[in-house]
Amino acid sequence: FIFTEFIDLSEKPQTKAASRKFANERRRSAARNSILFCVKVAFGRRICVKMVEANGIELTEQEAELYDRQIRLWGLDSQKRLRAARILIAGLNGLGAEIAKNIILSGVKAVTLLDEQLVKESDFCSQFLAPQTALGTNRAEASLGRAQHLNPMVELKADTEKLADKTDDYFKGFDVVCIIGAPTEQLVRIDGVCRSANVKFFAADLWGMFGFSFADLQEHNFAEDVVKHKIISKPHEKTKTELVTSTVKRTLSYPAYQAVLDFDFTAQSYARKLKRSGPALPLLRVLQKFRDVEGRDPLYMERDAELEKLRKIRDEIAPELVPDSALVHVFAQISPAAAIVGGAVAHEIIKTVSQKEAPHH
Repeated sequence: FIFTEFIDLSEKPQTKAASRKFANERRRSAARNSILFCVKVAFGRRICVKMVEANGIELTEQEAELYDRQIRLWGLDSQKRLRAARILIAGLNGLGAEIAKNIILSGVKAVTLLDEQLVKESDFCSQFLAPQTALGTNRAEASLGRAQHLNPMVELKADTEKLADKTDDYFKGFDVVCIIGAPTEQLVRIDGVCRSANVKFFAADLWGMFGFSFADLQEHNFAEDVVKHKIISKPHEKTKTELVTSTVKRTLSYPAYQAVLDFDFTAQSYARKLKRSGPALPLLRVLQKFRDVEGRDPLYMERDAELEKLRKIRDEIAPELVPDSALVHVFAQISPAAAIVGGAVAHEIIKTVSQKEAPHH
């Protein structure tokens, strides 16, 4: 897919026609901004292999082979955009591990894993990147080895500092910032920084069987394939059509995370939507408020006491909107839920970076 053809340079062209063909090929090669490099093959002959380059990004032979199926799926240009992307994933719990896994396998340029917490026994329910021998060590550093083994071609780095201690300039060095398990104050701050620097911002979380994701892509441009029916029959014949696929460029606008906090879910108009979509947004507010007040998520080992705290917060900010049955399923992180939410979030990040197909809006 990457290699267009092979040109034998072991002998000079013997005829004028061959010379013209050779010269034309060299001119076309330069026009396509290809890179030429020579490799030795059997019988001591040398061949010239052309590799495609665009915007200063190239794929090596090993990368072309590794990402072959992805290139066939979303195209070479999209894979090159991924190859140039630098991603920050802050929060290496079970959900963060799933997101990191999918992003690393997609073939981005670099991923930074940021987490100041230590590996706990509860992490082993869903955090598969940290081995059990790493109990008590930093979670980002413990995840580095297995994460690198997933794709040695991706630059990986572990950062053990606190998210709150990071300056605004720190986040401006990435193309995408994904924050997991952070308090509301930090989500608002980091999203504001990303908006000012045109950095794509994602927030995600998982409490038991309840997960959410948020994307602030500002003004996002992307290409989308549109399939239409084209009439191919002649006049006075029975109508015949064929499917024609065309690529359309589109733009979507996204709100800031503050808009989620400002949304009034107690309004009568939302009450009608609540019957169809369920109490997702009010429940998110309850869980975020619990984290902001307690500095942690609900503990399964103290289930009864934690449920009482959750009900109290629920009655303060979302009375009658969140049933008790929803609160009993928000403890710990389990692998199946982390895999589903993590896969969905990573998919949105990949679509955003590759600019292929519309992200969730």
